[in-house]
Amino acid sequence: MRVVVTRQKIHGHPAAEFVEILRDRLPDHEVVLADTPAAEREAIRDADVVAGEGFTAESSLEDAESLRLFSGVYAGTGHLDLDAFEAAGVAVTNASGVHAPNISEYVVGALVSLARDFRRATRQQDRREWRAYQTRELYESTVTVVGLGAIGTAVAERLAPFGVETLGVRHSPEKGGPVDEVFGYDDLHEALARSDSLVLACPLTDTTGGLIDREAFRTLPPHATLVNIARGPVVDTEALVHALRWNHIRGAFLDVTDPEPLPEDHPLWGFDDVHVTPHNAGHTPKYFQRVADVLAENVRRLEAADGPETPDLRNRVV
Repeated sequence: MRVVVTRQKIHGHPAAEFVEILRDRLPDHEVVLADTPAAEREAIRDADVVAGEGFTAESSLEDAESLRLFSGVYAGTGHLDLDAFEAAGVAVTNASGVHAPNISEYVVGALVSLARDFRRATRQQDRREWRAYQTRELYESTVTVVGLGAIGTAVAERLAPFGVETLGVRHSPEKGGPVDEVFGYDDLHEALARSDSLVLACPLTDTTGGLIDREAFRTLPPHATLVNIARGPVVDTEALVHALRWNHIRGAFLDVTDPEPLPEDHPLWGFDDVHVTPHNAGHTPKYFQRVADVLAENVRRLEAADGPETPDLRNRVV
């Protein structure tokens, strides 16, 4: 099979690194890097599989006459025209799950840092100030995880050894999850009222956009903390600033914001109890290896399939 990887960079790293890993995973297949729009349009003409962020403006599905699979290198697919892929009979997969280990570590670290107030410790150390202060424990607290996909599930699993009560919120609560209780979005406020910590790990949809608004912050206990590794617009930023100013929540760890990047004059920068990271909770040196594992497995499934029907593929979206 001919596998074409598009773009010069993926997640800020040279796509050539991804290609070398794929060639190692698929030694019996042709893996090609098309790192310019012209090279992409030429390379995809006889490609069986294309991997990347999406096609450039100079290319289209009509150019990819032999294409059977588009393998997205991100978990999100909102930037893709999925209807067009489906109409063309091209399967689409994403990179769901590849971030679960590293982002769940970020969340656990954030929750521990908020509970033990490591930021205050750092400030005091910078001043060479030896002074004891009060902290909290995660043990026997209640953590609500909104979104129980691969990342939310990994978060809940990694919290289990801390002896916390976990509540999950998801679209289909009947699916359950590795938490003590599961709620639907209609019952979100019931979970919020019981939360010592709120972790957002859901996709941005019509349902979740602005989900954590002023009413949500009024429902949360004032000692609660927020960790957002979902998408910035899941939280109403004005409502968050208001909640912080009036001590309606105790603090927040934000890897995503709305707007993003966060302007240097934005009030969120000025709160001592807010930690902001530049959307890098998903960073890991193992990213390409994990994406390559998904793609290589799907290539082998395509190769082994009998007939024109597309086989069951890992992380299939369309």
